[in-house]
Amino acid sequence: MRNVILASASPWRKKILASTRIPFRVEESGYKENMKLKLAPRVLAQRLALGKAKRVAARHKSAIVIGADTFATYRGKFLGKPYTSRRAIRMLKMLSGKTHTLLTGFAVVDSKTGRAISRAVETKVTFRKLSNQEIGEYVKTGEPLNAAGAYVIQEGGARLIKRTEGDVNNIAGLPLADVVDALKKFGVSVR
Repeated sequence: MRNVILASASPWRKKILASTRIPFRVEESGYKENMKLKLAPRVLAQRLALGKAKRVAARHKSAIVIGADTFATYRGKFLGKPYTSRRAIRMLKMLSGKTHTLLTGFAVVDSKTGRAISRAVETKVTFRKLSNQEIGEYVKTGEPLNAAGAYVIQEGGARLIKRTEGDVNNIAGLPLADVVDALKKFGVSVR
C-alpha cells in the first residue's frame, strides 16, 4: 500500500483519521492560508485544502496526501481562528443562540500522478443562548483562541452547542465519510 500522509498538524484531524485504521503519517504543510481571497466559502475551503495537500505532495514521489481547512461562516462572514481573547468573545457573543455553518474543505492528491479530488462539506451548528459569564469563563481556558469559530466541539466547546445538523467529525476538521470515499478512489483500502 502507498504511503498516506495527512498534511495537517491538527491533533483532531489525526485522531479522526486514525479511527479508520489506515496507516498514515502526519506532515505539516507550511502552506500560508489567505482568507482574504474573494471566493465563495466552499471554493475557498477547497482551494486552501488543495494548497496544503499539493505542498506536501510536492515533497514525495509516491504518496496519497490529504489536506483540509476548516472555518465557520455566519451571515456571509468568515470566522477563522480568533487568536485573541477579545476576538473570541466577540465571535461567541455573535453566535450565541444562533445557527452558523462549519465548513471543511478537503483534498486528496496523488503525488505520483498529480490527480486530485477536492470537496467542501458543511455542518450546521446551533449554539445555546450564552451568558457573558459563560463566554468569559470559556475564553479564559484558552481553548477557543486557535479554533475556527472560537470553540472546540471535542472539548469544552461541546457545552455551548444546542444541536448540529450533519457530520460532527466535520466540525472537528475532517468529514470522515467523505474523505474515506475519496481515498477509495485512489486505491486506499479501508477496513
